[in-house]
Amino acid sequence: MESGQPSRTAGSAARYRAAHQILEHGAIFADPLAVRILGVPADELLADAPRRAMRLFIAARTRFAEDALAGAVAGGCRRLVVLGAGLDTFGYRNPYPDLAVVEVDHPDTQAWKRRRLAEAGIAVPESLTYVGVDFERESLADRLRLDGPAFFVWLGVVPYLTRQGFDETLGFVAGRPGNEVVFDGQQVPESLGAEARGAHRVGAGVAAVRPAPPVHPDAATAPRAARCRREWIEHGCVHARQRYWSAAGGRAHRTVAI
Repeated sequence: MESGQPSRTAGSAARYRAAHQILEHGAIFADPLAVRILGVPADELLADAPRRAMRLFIAARTRFAEDALAGAVAGGCRRLVVLGAGLDTFGYRNPYPDLAVVEVDHPDTQAWKRRRLAEAGIAVPESLTYVGVDFERESLADRLRLDGPAFFVWLGVVPYLTRQGFDETLGFVAGRPGNEVVFDGQQVPESLGAEARGAHRVGAGVAAVRPAPPVHPDAATAPRAARCRREWIEHGCVHARQRYWSAAGGRAHRTVAI
C-alpha cells in the first residue's frame, strides 16, 4: 500500500461483501452494515454482477470465519482479534455481550475506516479497540498484548505475505495455548484431490492478478501450525461449495465452475 493511503485490497474486499448484500441479498453472509460502511450507492453495486466468483468466495470465507467464531464463543472464548481488519464490520454488530474485539491494521487504513464509520453514522462500541501496526517496521508481537486466549480472524492477508511474515504471524498466534485462527490461502495443486485440482485452475486465474505470489502454507511449511485448529477455504474447495454456496440459489458452482 502507498504511504498515507488506505489498503486497496481492503476496499476491494469491502465492495465484494457489500455487493453480495445487493446481488444475492446476503444469502451466504448477511451484513447489514456492509453497504453503509462502503459508501457506494446500491445501484452502482449492481454493476458488479459479473464478478460473481470472487464475490461468493469473499462471502463464504467471511461466513466461515464467523461460524467458527460462534463455536469458539460457545466454548468460552472472550476475545476476537481481526488481523488486517480493513472495513470488516463484525465489531460493530457483535452479538456477543462478553466478547471483546481488537482490530489490527495499518494506521492509514484504520484512519480511513474511522472516517467511513463517522460518515456512515456507525457507532464504535466500547467492546472494540484498535491496534495500529505498520508491518514494514513493526511485528505483531511488538504491538499486540493479550492477557488470555483469543480467536484470530486473518482473511485476505496471507497471499500477500512473505514466507517469513507468514511464519512469524502464525507463530505468534500459536504461541499461546488456547488460541485459534481462521485464515484463507491457496494450496498448491499437487496437495489437492482430482476434483478440487481441476477446479483449482479456475481459482488460480484470480490469484494470478495479485501483486505478490501466493504463499502456500501447510503443516510442513509452518512448524507451529499444528498447534492451531484450522480448515481451508479456498478457490476450488468442494467442501466450501457444498457448505455455503447452495444458499446463493444453488447456481454458484455452475456459474463459477469451482
